[in-house]
Amino acid sequence: MTLQIVEILGRAKQGVTLPFKCRAEDGEVYYVKGRGAARRSLIAEYLCGHLGQAFGLPIPSFEIVDVPEPLIEYAQIADIAALGSGLAFASCAVPHVQELNYAQLAKVDIQLSRDVLMFDWWVRNADRTLTAHGGNPNLLWDQQHSKLVVIDHNQAFDEDFDPLVFAESHVFNAHLPAIFEDMLERDAYTNRLSAAFEVFEQACDNLPEEWFWADDGVPAQFNIDAARELLSRFNKDDFWRIAR
Repeated sequence: MTLQIVEILGRAKQGVTLPFKCRAEDGEVYYVKGRGAARRSLIAEYLCGHLGQAFGLPIPSFEIVDVPEPLIEYAQIADIAALGSGLAFASCAVPHVQELNYAQLAKVDIQLSRDVLMFDWWVRNADRTLTAHGGNPNLLWDQQHSKLVVIDHNQAFDEDFDPLVFAESHVFNAHLPAIFEDMLERDAYTNRLSAAFEVFEQACDNLPEEWFWADDGVPAQFNIDAARELLSRFNKDDFWRIAR
């Protein structure tokens, strides 16, 4: 069943899409992305959430939520139209977190670093950068438990994805050679990607029909067949080559 949002608490101050902090009927607090995030982004978030969790990434629990029109109508919050009423994507708020900074990179488990890298390569998500000079990692650091939290896949399935740029700019790009040049690593990841891919069809079946329409009669820019074909490339040789 779809959760209903019962309270809008405000808007996040970080992140490109600036999600809204809301409380749902289950009592939990969520970061909610609605109309302002674009329907294509909601689809990408939902599909990658399922694929990422199946792959083993520490992605917070997420839901499709319903934002009632009266909450939008009477909310005293600037830019509330960016949330909008209707079905939205909601990621459960994780306490005691901050955006991952460069000094914390050394604390991230090597295996998890490689997993994040390979998952982003698989779904073509280049929106995860961080150097000593700054960046936008779209990763959180749980200070209480000293562990990584993976968020934000709204730019996955990028039609303009550039493998060379990805290899040069991804926050964990240093691990690419260790994976791509090791047949045992490649075989292990192929098996894991194959297992994660099994959840794709069910995730697609659960997508709200309204998300496939940007507006009345205007389709959202997301092609499920193209996404399926993209994800199935993990067992082909060219998947493991960094070339345009």
